[in-house]
Amino acid sequence: MERRRFITLVGGAAAAWPLRVRAQQAAMPVIGVLAAPTEASYGPYIDAFRKGLKETGYTEGQNVAIEYRWAEGQYDRLPAMATDLVARQVAVMVTIGGIPAALAAKAATSTIPIVFGVAEDPVKVGLVDSLARPNGNATGVSLLSVELEWKRLELIREVMPQAASIAILLNPKNPQTAAQLPEKTKAAKALGLQLSVLNASSDAEIDSAFSAAAQQHVSALVIGADSFFHGRREHLVELAARYALPTIYPYREEAAIGGLMSYGINLAGAYYLEGDYAGRVLKGSRPAELPVQQSTSVELVINLKTAKTLGLSFPLALLGRADEVIE
Repeated sequence: MERRRFITLVGGAAAAWPLRVRAQQAAMPVIGVLAAPTEASYGPYIDAFRKGLKETGYTEGQNVAIEYRWAEGQYDRLPAMATDLVARQVAVMVTIGGIPAALAAKAATSTIPIVFGVAEDPVKVGLVDSLARPNGNATGVSLLSVELEWKRLELIREVMPQAASIAILLNPKNPQTAAQLPEKTKAAKALGLQLSVLNASSDAEIDSAFSAAAQQHVSALVIGADSFFHGRREHLVELAARYALPTIYPYREEAAIGGLMSYGINLAGAYYLEGDYAGRVLKGSRPAELPVQQSTSVELVINLKTAKTLGLSFPLALLGRADEVIE
């Protein structure tokens, strides 16, 4: 081969190589994560999501990119963030933090696949046509949550049989709060408890809610299952200790850092399932053909150290039913 022709071929290959690399990079699918809570508070669940994604053959930074949008508990920011991810032309949109994020994603696109994780009936709120056949661009994981409110009230009654009044902390900016309130009131009434509703959608309002609970001399407090509260779990546990207020939480993480007790689903397991579904969609599965998975595994966690501080004792039968006892 002539020397001049060889140099030309080599030079042409060198020039083309960056173009091929850029083309490969451009072809890497992008997952858009639309998250209602704070990034710092949901780190462990993102790890679980990545693990589920990896099981399907996708690793962030290697063969898939992930763009995150965190609303920091401000649900009114979600629609604009969802629109931004649609404009980014992500391959699939994954929602974190319950119904507010899922509804914002659903409103933003009818074509981009959506994988959600919600604690309400996704059929009832209009995300899918049915659990078995979603028949649209969305599918995901349905978590037991609302159904567990009654059980949390029962557990408080079991620990404090003389309790007469209980407060429940709810986020009025969650679109499902108003719809769920009648069921919570009905459950309390059936147990012979007077239920006081406290609303909070900001840090200052959380402080005021605990102060109000103390002034009302309620026997105990139930924290509503809401990503806004879960993202502020350290503050909630701190306030419960400050006011010496027996409190039951919806997730294990609160009891693990000093909350009295928790009863609810395993969030990490649910986000693992979301990762698995996101990977399946990237491989070509259509959301309409992927049935909504139901995460029904619940766990009861009791913190005996906190109980001792509050002067409470747990019945042996209840301790025996606990999935985890922290001493």
